[in-house]
Amino acid sequence: MSTPANLLDLDRPSMEAFFEGLGQKRFRASQVLKWIHQMGLHEFDQMTNLSKPLRGQLNTIAYVKAPDVVTEQISNDGTRKWFLSFPDGNCIETVFIPEDDRGTLCVSSQVGCPLDCSFCSTGKQGFNRNLSVAEIIGQLWLANHALGHYRNANKEPRIVTNVVMMGMGEPLLNFDNVVKAMNLMMDDLAYGLSKRRVTLSTAGVVPAIDRLKEASSVNLAVSLHAANDRLRNELVPLNRKYPVRDLIAACKRYAEGQTRDVLTFEYVMLADINDSPAHARELARLLNGFPAKVNLIPFNKFPQTIYRRSSQETIDRFRDILLDAGLRTITRKTRGEDIDAACGQLVGRVVPRGKNHLLHRVTLEADE
Repeated sequence: MSTPANLLDLDRPSMEAFFEGLGQKRFRASQVLKWIHQMGLHEFDQMTNLSKPLRGQLNTIAYVKAPDVVTEQISNDGTRKWFLSFPDGNCIETVFIPEDDRGTLCVSSQVGCPLDCSFCSTGKQGFNRNLSVAEIIGQLWLANHALGHYRNANKEPRIVTNVVMMGMGEPLLNFDNVVKAMNLMMDDLAYGLSKRRVTLSTAGVVPAIDRLKEASSVNLAVSLHAANDRLRNELVPLNRKYPVRDLIAACKRYAEGQTRDVLTFEYVMLADINDSPAHARELARLLNGFPAKVNLIPFNKFPQTIYRRSSQETIDRFRDILLDAGLRTITRKTRGEDIDAACGQLVGRVVPRGKNHLLHRVTLEADE
């Protein structure tokens, strides 16, 4: 091997292939996965059930490297945000949200985002590239270190109980790397999270939704934000390629045959844009009979935005209309707003590379 391999890039099949390529038994993969992901180790000499010659060989041909932490901010409500950097100068942000009964890590999948949703600060930064598996799973590895999980000899109670692929980027436009990273999150040899505790959020890349069901079947959160094409075209430009009708059909296919509710529709509340009683009734008609819940998200401001947050009275009225129509509906509590860690506020740092909003090309690649 001419270039050392970052073992954070390898899910279980890839790790097994790696060790078989060294002439080792496949069980070495299980041992190393546990050392890296369950114990948080990055030095091979500490992996005591590996032979000394193998440890020496790994020191030559492999390494374990997560993104570098530049800064950590802690909100008044306990939310934490890490600003992470890469050697190419790009940066992302990762957020941990503690609650009484869970701890949720919001993970990024791309540097920036190519979709340019009008209400989201991330899309305004442009787009540079997809994250590797190591750069995605490394966010969970780093969080476990920063939160003290690896210092706890018993590893219980688990600090990060849930992962949401809701950070920077559109996860389904980085399909293979995201799926491999989520497989590590759910692998009993790594983090052991159940499918119901891993959620992927998408703006609606229809062909990739169908692929995801075959590959993973994690919870799916769909950034809907409007129930008609005219308004959704303005808020979510991807809708021009995959309109509401096609998106809803894909969601129904995703839910078919599932033994649990796997779908959530996210709806950001924008004052005088999509928050009227008529909008609520339109949304209720669209989702009538759908096995899903609705998350209403109070808009979180960012510099130069043209939008305002709907009033609490307006949000409550909108919610009540959906509840009366039989839709399970909750209003998401805003967390980390004082450190710009709330939904739609993540920005990172995107190194320019010419035209950043190559929406048509990127979505075509997702179809292949």
